[in-house]
Amino acid sequence: MRVTSDLWVSALLRRVFSAGGFAAVVKRGATEAGAVFVLARSRSGQISLFGPAPQTSYDSAKPDDRFFSLLGAGNDPAALDARLEREKKFDSDIWVVEIEAGAVPVEDLISVKTP
Repeated sequence: MRVTSDLWVSALLRRVFSAGGFAAVVKRGATEAGAVFVLARSRSGQISLFGPAPQTSYDSAKPDDRFFSLLGAGNDPAALDARLEREKKFDSDIWVVEIEAGAVPVEDLISVKTP
């Protein structure tokens, strides 16, 4: 059984804080099954946007895990904000979580799949 988005986001926030980073919920989505998007900011100003991985990326050995794919990266927050606005228009129930992971790589906090 897959955990709710609300519980998963709460666990992510705890993992980030326990690793010495900072995290905040920018937009709260549907409690049960809202899609989660993660904006990861580095201390050097680099911004990465991660969103739900395509269905083909899911691992049948780990059916309850949430997998993410990199949707964009760079130093231009306006471009990533525009992408999030398009996602919100498509699905108003999304979650947006912004993290600054600190010394821990983002890949240690969320499961990232590369296409």
